[in-house]
Amino acid sequence: MGNSYAGQLKTTRFEEVLHNSIEASLRSNNLVPRPIFSQLYLEAEQQLSSLEAGSRADNEEEEEEEEEEGSESSSPPVSYQMKPPPEGCCTTDGFCQAGKDLRLVSISNEHIEVPSGFLLVGAKSPNLPDHLLVCAVDKRFLPDDNGHNALLGFSGNCVGCGKKGFCYFTEFSNHINLKLTTQPKKQKHLKYYLVRNAQGALTKGSVICWKGAEFRSRQSSSSTCSSTLFQLPESSGLSGSTSSEPLPAANPSAPAGTQQTAATIDHIPSTAAFSSAVYNGKESPKQQLVKNNLSVLTRPSVLGTLTNSGPPKKRHKGWSPESPSSIETWNLQLNPQAPNRIKNDGGSLSSLSHSALVGPASSLMVGSGEPVSVPDNLLKICKAKPVIFKGHGNFPYLCGNINDVIVSSLLYTCYRNSQSLSRAYEQIGASTIQPISEEMQLLLTVYYLVQLASDQVPLIEDLEQIFMRSWRESHLSEIRQYQQAIPQTFPQVPSQIAPVTSAQLPWLAGLAASSCNDSVHIIECNYSLAEGLSEMFKLLIEGKLIKTNYVVIICASRNRAIDSCIVITGKYQARVLSESMLTPSDYQKEVNYQLVTGKVETLGSFFSTLCPEGDIDVLLEKFYQENQGHISSSLSASVNKPTALNGTGAAACTSYEIERHQIRPFQLAVAQKLLSHICSIADSSTQNLDLGSFEKIDFLICVPPSEVTYQQTLFHLWHSGILLELGLEKEHLTKQRVEQYVMKLDAEAQIKFKVFLQNSMQNPHTLFVLIHDHAHWDLMSAMHSLYPQTELSTGLVDRLLNCREVKEAPNIVTLHVTSFPYALQTQHTHISPYNEIHWPSSYSNGVDLYHENKKYFGLSEFIESTLSGHSIPLLRYDSSFEAMVMALGKRLGIETGCTWAQELGVLIGFCIQSSWKQEFPRLHSAVIRTFVLIQHYSAAMMAVCGLSQMKNYTSVETLEITQNLINSSRQCPSGHGLMVVLRIPCTPLAAVAYERLYNVRERLALEDNFEIILGNPNSGITIGKHFVEQLKVWQKIEDVDWRPQTYLELEGLPCILIFSGMDPQGESLPRSLRYCDLRLINSSSLVRTTLEQELGLAAYFVSSEIHTEKAVVSDVLESDPEKLSSTDNEDEEIATEGSTSEKRSPMKRERSRSHDSASSSLSSKASITAFCSESSPPLIAAGDTAKSPHQVLSNSAEETTNNYERQKQKVDKGAQTTISKHLPLVTEQLDTKQNIKSAQISITSSSSSPFSSSSSSSAPTHNSFILQTSQCSMTKASKQPPIVFLPKLVYDIITSTDSSGLPKSSSLLPYHSVMWASSFRPLMSKMMTCTEQSLYYRQWTVPKPIHMDYSNRNEGRMDTFHPRRLLLSGPPQVCNKNKIGKTGAYLQFLSILSRMLIRLTEVDVYDEEEININIKEESDQYYHQPGDMWPDLETFKKMPFDYTIHDPKYEDASLICSKLQTINSEDRSMSRRQDDMYTRRQTTRMRLSKYAAYNTYHHCEQCHQYMGFNPRYQLYESTLHAFAFSYSMLGEEIQLHFIIPKSKEHHFVFSQPGRQLESMRLPLVTDKNEDYIKSPTFTPTTGRHEHGLFNLYHAMDGASHLHVLVVKEYEMAIYKKYWPNHIMLVLPSIFNSAGVGAAHFLIKELSYHNLELERNRQEELGIKPQDIWPFIVISDDSCVMWNAVEVDCSGDRKSDYTWTERNVSLKQILQHIEATPNVTHYALIGMRKWSSKTNSAEIKEPFSCCHVHDFIMLNVDLTQNVQYNQNRFTCDDVDFNLRVHSAGLLICRFNHFSVMKKQIAVGGQRSFHIKSKVSDTPVSISPAQYICAPDSKHTFLAAPAQLLLEKYLQYHSHRFFPLSLKNYSHPVLSVDCYLNLGPQIAVCYVSSRPHSLNISSSGLTFSGLLLYLCDSFVVASFLKKFHFLKGATLCVICQDRNSLRQTVVRLELEDEWQFRLRDEFQTANAKEDRPLFFLTGRHI
Repeated sequence: MGNSYAGQLKTTRFEEVLHNSIEASLRSNNLVPRPIFSQLYLEAEQQLSSLEAGSRADNEEEEEEEEEEGSESSSPPVSYQMKPPPEGCCTTDGFCQAGKDLRLVSISNEHIEVPSGFLLVGAKSPNLPDHLLVCAVDKRFLPDDNGHNALLGFSGNCVGCGKKGFCYFTEFSNHINLKLTTQPKKQKHLKYYLVRNAQGALTKGSVICWKGAEFRSRQSSSSTCSSTLFQLPESSGLSGSTSSEPLPAANPSAPAGTQQTAATIDHIPSTAAFSSAVYNGKESPKQQLVKNNLSVLTRPSVLGTLTNSGPPKKRHKGWSPESPSSIETWNLQLNPQAPNRIKNDGGSLSSLSHSALVGPASSLMVGSGEPVSVPDNLLKICKAKPVIFKGHGNFPYLCGNINDVIVSSLLYTCYRNSQSLSRAYEQIGASTIQPISEEMQLLLTVYYLVQLASDQVPLIEDLEQIFMRSWRESHLSEIRQYQQAIPQTFPQVPSQIAPVTSAQLPWLAGLAASSCNDSVHIIECNYSLAEGLSEMFKLLIEGKLIKTNYVVIICASRNRAIDSCIVITGKYQARVLSESMLTPSDYQKEVNYQLVTGKVETLGSFFSTLCPEGDIDVLLEKFYQENQGHISSSLSASVNKPTALNGTGAAACTSYEIERHQIRPFQLAVAQKLLSHICSIADSSTQNLDLGSFEKIDFLICVPPSEVTYQQTLFHLWHSGILLELGLEKEHLTKQRVEQYVMKLDAEAQIKFKVFLQNSMQNPHTLFVLIHDHAHWDLMSAMHSLYPQTELSTGLVDRLLNCREVKEAPNIVTLHVTSFPYALQTQHTHISPYNEIHWPSSYSNGVDLYHENKKYFGLSEFIESTLSGHSIPLLRYDSSFEAMVMALGKRLGIETGCTWAQELGVLIGFCIQSSWKQEFPRLHSAVIRTFVLIQHYSAAMMAVCGLSQMKNYTSVETLEITQNLINSSRQCPSGHGLMVVLRIPCTPLAAVAYERLYNVRERLALEDNFEIILGNPNSGITIGKHFVEQLKVWQKIEDVDWRPQTYLELEGLPCILIFSGMDPQGESLPRSLRYCDLRLINSSSLVRTTLEQELGLAAYFVSSEIHTEKAVVSDVLESDPEKLSSTDNEDEEIATEGSTSEKRSPMKRERSRSHDSASSSLSSKASITAFCSESSPPLIAAGDTAKSPHQVLSNSAEETTNNYERQKQKVDKGAQTTISKHLPLVTEQLDTKQNIKSAQISITSSSSSPFSSSSSSSAPTHNSFILQTSQCSMTKASKQPPIVFLPKLVYDIITSTDSSGLPKSSSLLPYHSVMWASSFRPLMSKMMTCTEQSLYYRQWTVPKPIHMDYSNRNEGRMDTFHPRRLLLSGPPQVCNKNKIGKTGAYLQFLSILSRMLIRLTEVDVYDEEEININIKEESDQYYHQPGDMWPDLETFKKMPFDYTIHDPKYEDASLICSKLQTINSEDRSMSRRQDDMYTRRQTTRMRLSKYAAYNTYHHCEQCHQYMGFNPRYQLYESTLHAFAFSYSMLGEEIQLHFIIPKSKEHHFVFSQPGRQLESMRLPLVTDKNEDYIKSPTFTPTTGRHEHGLFNLYHAMDGASHLHVLVVKEYEMAIYKKYWPNHIMLVLPSIFNSAGVGAAHFLIKELSYHNLELERNRQEELGIKPQDIWPFIVISDDSCVMWNAVEVDCSGDRKSDYTWTERNVSLKQILQHIEATPNVTHYALIGMRKWSSKTNSAEIKEPFSCCHVHDFIMLNVDLTQNVQYNQNRFTCDDVDFNLRVHSAGLLICRFNHFSVMKKQIAVGGQRSFHIKSKVSDTPVSISPAQYICAPDSKHTFLAAPAQLLLEKYLQYHSHRFFPLSLKNYSHPVLSVDCYLNLGPQIAVCYVSSRPHSLNISSSGLTFSGLLLYLCDSFVVASFLKKFHFLKGATLCVICQDRNSLRQTVVRLELEDEWQFRLRDEFQTANAKEDRPLFFLTGRHI
């Protein structure tokens, strides 16, 4: 390696050791491979170690210093010139340059602050030998106890002056004045740890052990880690293992399953590093170089070496532990956009760019240096274009024949990305981590290429994972070093191993490639890559690289970075890679060109001449002529048989059932999820969707431009009935009308979409849902396209769905629906992660969530079927087909003579003469694969028809498919058959295949047996008339012109569907699909979406029920164990969970592992049964040695049924033992038939049963099996998933998994038009949910410029999400066959969304008749005319007050008696219900009008400003103002708080200097303004911050008004959050537990106080006090709409009138009432409660003098002396009405106005919960427990005393007033209050106030007396006016027991009432809660 030293090793010994080291390391499981040089020098080092140990001096420190000095070099030490100190600084020894003392003796007792992660150490100064200088050093740069794991470099602080951040020990030694004469080294001068003793003094501790670190530091100046292991795969490419744990590597050359033996690696003794400068008794002048390079050549292989994990070498400036290295390879940019970057980097080396990569390299690469000439005829000589991948450094110019090479920069980009650290890893805290070096990248790449098999293609994902794991292991190693707090218990592993240098790289790369049999060739250059490329071209021309697949060219120079490139010279690999660079359009053009120009004719003629008998076409024609008559009659009989059977009334197949449209539990769950997300968008504060403003739903479904998909969507839409349900169409629905709602994304789409946009703009109250189905199709940007401009559909999705009109329309919601959402989940996506809906899982913790009788078979289930122990795999590849394609693709006829032709001949079953040579023109591999497969199908059809010699020209798999297809219709009495999907992506090739197969079918007279359909996405379905008639019979269609338009309508039709098109476009397939042949899919374009959507064609729902077919099979095995075939048995087994074949023999498990025909030859009797796997006799019998199937079928049905029952009983007893018992016999039989003859197909009638053999079996066996085989093939197909055939390359990727079980395909690039954000991304896990995968892709993928989301960038991130865009992802092909899929789900979503919108525009309002109508006095006298608009004051004063309560909400309240009344007690009691407490009141659903009040969920543009979303005012701009006034009744000053938004401050008056709130502005009585409401509105509320109807903007019709919410103090914050622009009146905290009475009381008192303030203020302005408006409005928080009655009195008679009721605005009602003449003379004004049952009699009198509720106008001036009871919880409005009336004030109800009250289930009185005070557990407490005896041990309750009182009296007042129960003629006398005593007790209200209006009590005898908190107006003489029944009861209620006794004495109650001590009670409150006390007595 360029080192010269004495005693140099011999070359042979050197190479031998190196080779052995590499081999041992490849097989080693040890974490630390043994260094190569340690093997070479181990004996010498041990000798030196013993010499060193023998001569060690006593003075350890001196010896170490000498050793340090001597180890630097064998030459004399160079004197060190110290940097002169700055001027003016201190230079005294022991002091730092700042003049601070650092000596230990001086500062040992001082407090020294040590930063976290630092240690105090003692440094020795040459000038102060007796002192230690105290230093603070980062412990990462100090060794552990074993002398290891010290990082290179230095980081320290000065403890004297406190200066921090010394990154170099040289700089630090200068600062502390060490004054060294030699090079400063931390190992030499940092000697001791410093510790605190018991007294806290700093003392010298243990010696710093630099021994191990010395050895490490001399190995390398930049560390590597050897703990990374990359698991090598057994058969496929490098495993995509995501585990960071070390894994043993498998030997690529060893057989699978061979246990590798790990080579034991000995640790190098640490003393070996410290040998003296003696080598074999002589000094070695270069020994230090040997030491420094010791272990430098540690194997940097796949097994182990990672790159730099420590700090850089000292020559790199500017590095510190806190900052990353500044070396050039450290690149923090993600995905640097190089000038030559290819825009469409694929997911692999095989998914490179497209057309941009094809052509001159000079146009792609930035060339430099001398040009390289590409030889002429390179393509002709090599048969493939070499693909050159630019690696590191500069790439030379190419000139000459540059069209024969392809140059790509993908590898260059991969290298650059792998050297840029991701932001996610920078946060770990280890800034010392280095990126992977270029040398290590290239070496890892070589190791990766070495282990690739000859049929494998390198993947970029593999390389990225290798680099990623390498870097992560290095990263973890660093973290371990930082956490070295205690010695490790495991064997110490050197954490840093020398990196690979540029000089060693070519040699190590060549060594690695030496064992790969020339597959990888290394070319080393001395000057530039041009030299190596020229040599490579020379070797290619000379034919010396025939066996070489990869050429690695390395130009390693010591003075600069390396240059490298990798050339793909393997013909297969180069072909795959070059073809993958074609765009889909170029790919089609290339194939079409080859077809048009006739280049494929030689290939066609070659296939035609394969048969020894002559040309295949001639053979077909001969066969047709010979067998025309026989075949025609036979086939016509078999085909027409079902019709004849049906016509004669015989039994026909009943398996064909037309499934009706029904909603599955899955679909309903998804639809509900979608609805939930829509509601979340509407409920958010972003105001992006106002669901309340929409009245109906409209939609448009966008589908790809596939005619079948389009018709399929129309079909689903038609049968769903959604158009009729949404009201979009009428009953007579036509197809033309349905087509308006589905848009095919083709050239005509823009016209239909323009109509859609116009409709959305013209109908703002309609919510338009834009559904983008199959949303992963065409994500091209409208501005960037790789496709030709003639393709108008390209970028159409971007132009339409992302247009400005759609984005800005507030009434358009976009729903993307796809099975592959990955391309819509990038960093620039429009869709918020919160707006993603994923298909639900069927099971959760083993519980069936949706009770589906179907089990979904998708990709994971298909992969699972390939695992050992499962049934026959559903995923397979055809090894015979792959081998023939590989042989044809090589095209080596000229160079190798007949070698390859003979190989091909063996593969296809014949021997080619050695003189035959054929050279094909260069053909695309898709052409070759297609022609081979067409040949296989043609030969298989010929073999089935009797040309037995053709069985050698096809594969077993193709033979199986063809046989089952042809015979399937013969097993069903109705002729139902199987579908075979032949996927040919290239449309021209599909046309060729169709033409060829169609011709072969015609020649074989099979045209009536099965159909061949060419499925072109741009055209409809064309099938023969005969098959159309069959379908019409099966589907009971009578339309003469009917033709199938979807693949679903082909159910039961035996056919080959040639499925063309570059990508499936959402076409669903029927249940009769049995085989999905994907052998021709483009295997070079490896991205996740492409693979999964191809496999999605076979996704299936199978019945989860247990079928009996398997049981019958098991029983047949028991009867005749030798009749076993693995090729036909699969049709009888269902690869589902719960299979009876779980316990299989080893032979069966091995079959599960071998998924191709070649490997299954030992376990298959394909030679006998490949043609009869569906158990039908062949068309032509070649022999007749067994019972004819017709004889078997002639058995009686009764016998067959009985046998079947017997067989079924047997199965349950021993099916498993049967299989295990007889399988050895099968194995033995198969082992004896491994000859060529057994590989042939015997077409005999004995093959009627798959299990038949030459020996005849018993009749029951045949009968039981015939019952099964006579079943419809379609029925069996629908009960099991299809069988899928894949290309070998795709199969390997699909079935290979990483260590977590994640399929390798899931780790691929998700989509063509996206790229990884960084190579350093965390690996995916199998345990990731759909949501976690979405978040993963959102973080780690970015769209390319060709992606439509590329321009959606915003650093704010949240702004990039479109608020009305959702994504629904579900499994592919779910809607096939059974319609259990995404289409039905989103149609159901439209249905429930429409119903919800209707529900949102409707509310449940109380609809109850007025109560107590029969008590109302019927009078013919009417005081006003029906048409009067306002009451006449004088007339109204004459109207009597109606004491009776008519509001239905008080149906359970006590009746108020006004005079002697005869009430039918039975009627009264019958109107009550038993459980009044829990009875639901009667409601009706009403549509919201435009004048409704709304809650917080309503968002519309009109009320944005009203709700506080005006940009002029921020949400937090509101001020808190205190407002105090005194009230004598409370005995203290009341202080309220107003929260006033800035936008509402104009309603208030503030003092000028201090902005103190003075008053609320009030208008004048005489003011008239149509846009202004004079009365302030107060709404008391609790618990309804979300549901309260406080948005009065629409109700007020936009009029200016003052609205105040009255809230409790503890609810202030939540109300302010939801209603930021509302004025709030906050009640004092003492009212937090009060009822509505307190709110009403404070509102009224505040309003009167404010009226006085306004009168005083405006009086100064010359306004009279009586001119100030005195009214306020008190409204419930549930008033939703208001109605007005319009009376028409235009009849002939004055009494005749008609009336109508309509919804009006609250503004109109209030302005009407405010305009009432003499309005200030009314104390209370209210309106009716709305009811649909209102009759004419109730509104004939337009005004009533009665109780008013819910919505009142209160005159605070007139009611100054009438107060609300602040203690009340219920009936406070009734109590207040009675007080107002008794005060002689007028109460007027406008009967022509009514208010609707919405039913709100939360808040209000429901917010008061009565519970125990001592227990938190919720216990039901009955009202009887609300009171107790004083001083008792009763459980106290946590509720206000007043609430307990009211609730108790409501339900148990009969205990106090027993005589009053149902005694309505003798009510209870209630003085000055109204308390609800329950519906069966009547009360009579009287006021004790002087001059009050009371009813005449003469003639009334009362059954009880209720005295509630009597004041001084109640005197004894007042009570003596009333008469009571004997035995009447008295109840006195007071605040305390003392007041109770005082009241009894003051009112002289003992004169007429008898009291007992036990008749005293209290509410069940604790003493501190101030209970109320009761005293009851009996009238004497």
